[in-house]
Amino acid sequence: MEGTPMPRSIDEIFKDFKGRRMGIIKALTVDVESFYEQCDPEKENLCLYGYPDETWEVDLPAEEVPAELPEPALGINFPRDGLDRKDWLSLVAVHSDVWLLAIASFYAARFDRNERKRLFLMMNELPTVLEVLSGRKQTKEKSSVSNGNKVKSSTKTGKVSKSASAPAPKEEEDTGEDDDEEHGDTFCGSCNGPYTADEFWIACDICEKWYHGKCVKITPAKAEHIKEYRCPACPNNKRPRP
Repeated sequence: MEGTPMPRSIDEIFKDFKGRRMGIIKALTVDVESFYEQCDPEKENLCLYGYPDETWEVDLPAEEVPAELPEPALGINFPRDGLDRKDWLSLVAVHSDVWLLAIASFYAARFDRNERKRLFLMMNELPTVLEVLSGRKQTKEKSSVSNGNKVKSSTKTGKVSKSASAPAPKEEEDTGEDDDEEHGDTFCGSCNGPYTADEFWIACDICEKWYHGKCVKITPAKAEHIKEYRCPACPNNKRPRP
């Protein structure tokens, strides 16, 4: 049933996660009639497997204990006829979401904290199988709009955020723990390092990417005099003289 090679990086684990997720989504949507028929309650305990190549399979659980990889929910076929079809599919979807996270966590256990965090953030950007099945959409609150100018929402100490018209007000001091959770999806556009509350950051007013001040050689004092910061990745918009 498995036999796939062990992912060697966080990006490979994410690719594995996306393939398995897509296989399960196909089983519960596009191929739902075939999936429904294969989950006969008269059969033994059955599991829904999603594979990295975006295929799926209904099969018996692995015989070896412990299994090579975490196993999906056991006996998904038994409650099929006792529940409304939509409710049964939703139940399978929830258990499949848990299994997908278990597989990714199993692979990521040998990586460090920052790499595991990066993996979780990438996975969390995708809607869950249940959300796809129910048609719910994820909501993201990246930025707010004020007076027609885009302003990054941030409460971070030592992190500079400016709109096109005026510099952001000074932030109140905090412990930084809440900020790490609220802005955990922020990575430096230069070194790709994750946000930490004890470092100075600056945002590009053009592409809105965030950078460590040290990575782009900008100090807090220097930033106070910058009306519009343009990061190294954004081309200069000055027109050449005719």
